[in-house]
Amino acid sequence: MTINYYLILLFSLVLIDLSTEFRILFDHFTFNSLYFALSKHPLAFFILFSYPYLYKKLNN
Repeated sequence: MTINYYLILLFSLVLIDLSTEFRILFDHFTFNSLYFALSKHPLAFFILFSYPYLYKKLNN
């Protein structure tokens, strides 16, 4: 199995983008904060949720 630097870079950029939102959600979870996190960063959450599919497709 080879290391795919594209996936590592993509995942790290998503985590950097969502770091403040994750901090808010982990400190005090509310559905309102979840809604605003999803509405402010839809692309980052889409990439985060589709990461297993990308990993499977790019490593075959």
